[in-house]
Amino acid sequence: MDQHIAEAIGRPDLIRLDDRLVCLRFETMKVVSALAAVRHLLDTGTVRPGDTLLDSSSGIYAYALALACHRHGMRCHIVGSTTVDRTLRTQLAVLGATLEQMDPCDDLKLDQKRRVERIHEILAAHPEYHWMRQYHDDIHYLGYRAIADRIREATGGEGLTLVGGVGSGASTGALARRLRTAPGGPADVRLVGVQPYGSVTFGAEHVADPEIIIAGIGSSIPFGNVSHELYDTLHWISFDAALSGSVDLLRRHAVFAGLSTGAGYLAAHHERERDAGRTVLFIAADTGHRYVDTVFARHDEATPLKNLAPRDVSDQSELALPWSRMPWNRTRPEAAPAATVR
Repeated sequence: MDQHIAEAIGRPDLIRLDDRLVCLRFETMKVVSALAAVRHLLDTGTVRPGDTLLDSSSGIYAYALALACHRHGMRCHIVGSTTVDRTLRTQLAVLGATLEQMDPCDDLKLDQKRRVERIHEILAAHPEYHWMRQYHDDIHYLGYRAIADRIREATGGEGLTLVGGVGSGASTGALARRLRTAPGGPADVRLVGVQPYGSVTFGAEHVADPEIIIAGIGSSIPFGNVSHELYDTLHWISFDAALSGSVDLLRRHAVFAGLSTGAGYLAAHHERERDAGRTVLFIAADTGHRYVDTVFARHDEATPLKNLAPRDVSDQSELALPWSRMPWNRTRPEAAPAATVR
């Protein structure tokens, strides 16, 4: 029996959508990394019960950290993006977390920069606070080990293609690393990362999406937790294409999930058709409730998946909307910091 709701929320469902397409569905994925990270900090004496944990978030990690703090008797302080909605603000308040939300801003890069600046101001005034650094501290890899072991048990791990939004790098990076190095021998696992246009992580900052940058799977600043050398293939997917993926996933398989999941499903659907010999598993990081008005209410605008296909490119200079695909071949850019796992 679970001792706290966070443990249940963080436990994913493995759903076979067809013979070679599997969905790893979370209610809120980052609860997994936040719970394990906080537990590790307590176990190592880095923090103590009652301490304040601090971080910046565009939404999902704020909720995850608030739940982990509630579970372990910690205080939680969040510097939130302009994208934090009313529902989440209310949940954070009731959970006892402190939220400082940035003023409205159309420039997400500026929003992120302002959040980091505010973090440093808070730490200067409260050096006793612990900054979680979800984008840069590899403790956020720890929670995914048990999930990787479960995936391997359920799928066998051989001939497996794992697809997911890159984001902070923790979920896809941790799952792929564990699957490839787990006891029992390395599994044959290909890792496919999904990015929005405008993200700097894999060099797409020069291509703007006329709609919005899909929250959570890209970044306007470099992230230390992204291990570039783990990825075999990259997909860049626009808002409109991801919308079509989210709608098709709900319509065809009754899975109600967020916009990043729609992008991952679209990439996974393509990878499945591209290689008939492999099982493709994609990550559904959260539910679709945040996107009822911006995505699902626009379901009549969705393009049928049969009419969508990526543009195959060999260099980021060739990237073009609405969807591009490029071999990455586990390359580590010279300037990219490598994440290490504790």
